Amino acid sequence: MTVVTVDIADRPYDIHVEAGLLGDIARHIAPYSRSGRLLVVTDDNVAKHVWPEVLGALTRANIGAEVFVLPAGEAGKSWGQLEKLTDWLLEHHIERSDHIIALGGGVVGDITGFAAHVVKRGCSFIQVPTTLLAQVDSSVGGKTAINSSAGKNLVGAFHQPSLVLIDPDVLVTLPTRQLAAGFAEVIKYGLIDDADFFSWCEDNLDAFFAGNAAAREYAIVHSVQSKARIVAADEKELNGTRALLNLGHTFGHALEADTGFSDRLFHGEAVAAGMALAFRYSVRLGLCTVGDADRVSALLERAGLPASLAEADVTANGAQLVEYMLHDKKMSGGTLPFLLASGIGQSFLSKDVVLGDVASFLDAEAQS
Repeated sequence: MTVVTVDIADRPYDIHVEAGLLGDIARHIAPYSRSGRLLVVTDDNVAKHVWPEVLGALTRANIGAEVFVLPAGEAGKSWGQLEKLTDWLLEHHIERSDHIIALGGGVVGDITGFAAHVVKRGCSFIQVPTTLLAQVDSSVGGKTAINSSAGKNLVGAFHQPSLVLIDPDVLVTLPTRQLAAGFAEVIKYGLIDDADFFSWCEDNLDAFFAGNAAAREYAIVHSVQSKARIVAADEKELNGTRALLNLGHTFGHALEADTGFSDRLFHGEAVAAGMALAFRYSVRLGLCTVGDADRVSALLERAGLPASLAEADVTANGAQLVEYMLHDKKMSGGTLPFLLASGIGQSFLSKDVVLGDVASFLDAEAQS
C-alpha cells in the first residue's frame, strides 16, 4: 500500500492506494462506522458492478450498511437529487460525527461531499473513487458541488474528506472510453509542471491501457501526489497555485455546456480537448512552440481522446463558446483568467486574455 498525505493545515488526511483494497475495505472504514452502521452513496452503475463486493466485505466484518443510489452521470448532480439525498440522510438519523461513504465516480463524490457539508451544518465523509478520473483528481482536494441551470459545479463548497481509499483493480470494470477520460487528468499533471511525467505518459500509455498493474498504480500514485502537493499549498485557490489544476477546464467547461453536459462528451474528454486548445492558443499568442502543442494533441489522440472542436463534436461558434465561459467560477471583475503554457510542464495563469480574441481563435479552430 502507498499512503499519500494531503497536508491541509489542522486537518490533514490520507489517501490509501492499494490493489485489492475493496475486498478488505472494512479494515479501513470500520473505525468510522457508528454502532456498526454506515451510510453509503453510490450510483446505478457502481451499484451493479462494485457495490456487491463492498457489501460482502462489510457483511463479513459485521458492519451494516444503508445505500442511496443516484442515477449515473451528470443527472445525479442536480438540486433535486441533493434534496433527495439530504432527506435520506436525515431519515437515517445522520449525526455530525458520522462519516458518509461516497462510493463512485466524480458525480457521486461531488454531491456526497456537498451533502455532507450542508446537512446538519457539516458531517464528515470518505471518498472511495471507482473511476480513474475520480481516483486521480476529483476525490482529492475537497471541491464539492452540484450543477445548476446556469452551468456546471456553480453551487458548491470546499469540504475535505476524512479519508480517500483507492483500489486500482476496480479500473477493470470501466469501459475503455471512461478509462481514457480519466487518463486526460493524468496527462494534465505532466502538462502543469512535470515534463518528465508527461514523457512517462507517452512511454507508458500502451501498457496502461493494456491493463499493466504497475503502470496503472504508478499513474494513480504520482497523480495524487501531485494534486496533494498543490492542494496543500493553496487549498481554496487564494494564491493562484491551485488554479493550475484547471488547465483545460475553461475551454473544456464551454465544450461541455455546448454538448449539454451529457454523455456526448465526458468531462475528461472535454478537459482533453480543452488542454489541446489551451496549448494551441498559447501558440497563437507566441508563448509556446507548435511542436509542443502537436506533441500534446498526439498523446491525447493516442489515448482515444478528442484534441479539437470537431473531435469533441462541438458545433458552436466562438462567440457562443465564450458566452458559456462568462459563467466560469473564476470570473472576477469582468476578467476571466486562463491557464496557458510556455511549454510542456510550464503552465501559468494569465489574467490579460482578450475574450474577443479567444472567440476568433475558436472560430478559426472550427474551420481547421
